Amino acid sequence: MTTSPQATDADQGTQPTKRVLLAKPRGYCAGVDRAVITVEKALETYGAPIYVRKEIVHNKHVVETLRERGVIFVDETDEVPEGAMVVFSAHGVSPAVHEEAKRRNLRTIDATCPLVTKVHKEVNRFARDDYDILLIGHEGHEEVEGTAGEAPERVQLVDKPEDVDKVEIRDPNKVVWLSQTTLSVDETMERVDQLKGRFPDLQAPPSDDICYATSNRQDAVKAMAAECDLVIVVGSQNSSNSKRLVEVALQAGATASYLVDYADQVDPAWLDGVGTVGVTSGASVPDVLVFQVLDFLAERGWEHVDEVTTANEKVTFALPRELRKDLDENPRNPKGVR
Repeated sequence: MTTSPQATDADQGTQPTKRVLLAKPRGYCAGVDRAVITVEKALETYGAPIYVRKEIVHNKHVVETLRERGVIFVDETDEVPEGAMVVFSAHGVSPAVHEEAKRRNLRTIDATCPLVTKVHKEVNRFARDDYDILLIGHEGHEEVEGTAGEAPERVQLVDKPEDVDKVEIRDPNKVVWLSQTTLSVDETMERVDQLKGRFPDLQAPPSDDICYATSNRQDAVKAMAAECDLVIVVGSQNSSNSKRLVEVALQAGATASYLVDYADQVDPAWLDGVGTVGVTSGASVPDVLVFQVLDFLAERGWEHVDEVTTANEKVTFALPRELRKDLDENPRNPKGVR
């Protein structure tokens, strides 16, 4: 007996089955959670206004919500009134920024993600050992500026493929690569391979610089993208890790992928002829924004949601020590709240 191939939705002239694949992990990482809670606790403890240099994290919704509560975001510390309090964002700052704050007698809370701080320490270590440091990252990104600022005389930025040919080193036996924490793993290793073509003895960082949360979110997207006609990434345009998720989705087989801040930015035309929609979010995105996208999809027939889990994250970071001290001394703060 012979069997005919199973007919597809297209063969039968029917609409494809509507379903949503929801990536896990997604959204807030430990560093973002720490940074946002730091600002919220600072507001509760010291009262408004609280100044924050740059955006505390790269998410439009988070920034606007904090601004409504009395946070004033500034580009540089010289915009902060002398003697006032300023929080440094999760992306980190250079020693020059710390010095400027000290010179102007500013009270500071450093909300730099501990994983970014780790890269800063690596820069200092290799600079002390007189290495040339090739920093793989995106030009102009705040994290890159802070990291390179630890040893500007030793760090060369490698962003695009053509940057590899511009690198100049003093000793081919003393050159190391480091990276921005929010890059695409695949893109980073592509750049590393190009650098090794020029510098065969190029050394790697002592531990992976790309943060666990960035890697985990990319892995979750890779696991589902090939099944998706469309992947919606919730995140802001200035969020490096969110933009990378769109790229990863397309590279891993998704037919289309778009980045949106809010559900109302989803174009209904994207859904024409679509069966499976993947949904994820960048590491600085609160889950409420993801659920709004799920509601948007449910209203249009995508009610069935399957979660695709590739890792369970249990990492937490203590709040900055400057804030912990005052929280312990503040009777309004229940003991142990962090």
